[in-house]
Amino acid sequence: MGANRHMSVDSRGRSTPEAAGEVMPGSEGPAGSRPHNLLSTRRASLMQEPVLVLNATYEPINVTAVRRAMVLMLKGVAQAEEMHNTEVHSAAQVHRVPSVIRLLAYRHIPQQSRALSRKNILLRDRNTCQFCGRVFPSSELTLDHVVPRSRGGRSSWENLVACCYRCNNTKGDRTWAETGAKTSAVYAAHLQTADAADRAPRRTLA
Repeated sequence: MGANRHMSVDSRGRSTPEAAGEVMPGSEGPAGSRPHNLLSTRRASLMQEPVLVLNATYEPINVTAVRRAMVLMLKGVAQAEEMHNTEVHSAAQVHRVPSVIRLLAYRHIPQQSRALSRKNILLRDRNTCQFCGRVFPSSELTLDHVVPRSRGGRSSWENLVACCYRCNNTKGDRTWAETGAKTSAVYAAHLQTADAADRAPRRTLA
């Protein structure tokens, strides 16, 4: 004989899993309330994730929230340089979430306090060698002057880029074009933006 199983009944004499202390799937609360609340919480958290803001010259100037970054993009003030593997949905559209944005017009930042350093250059370039376009650990990258110092190249945001040691040795005391090596899309974009920033009038943020 099998063990006697205690059956619990409701007020009408019907046996119910709930009366026996069993939890039925989806019975934790109002239908769909917990998944909906969880989704809302995740979306709110995502919209507050940090986004790196670069000037038109690729100089890091600020960190903002995803919500503000997407507003700048929708207004045509900035464009995404790097994206998360996540999306947010509006009533009519689906938007990918940025992790790095760049302002389309140069902004002069009075009393710039961000130091011109190796760490900040690598942060701006996202640990990507600007010549070959490959991503490396920080320990395998150095800084390179686009215009060599021997030719008057300055140590500035526009003239310093992240560079792997192999490309650094290939380039030596020359410009990248003089090496005859292929120009990566990353480096071409950097040159185009830096050139535009040099020719554009400097405007102060309101």
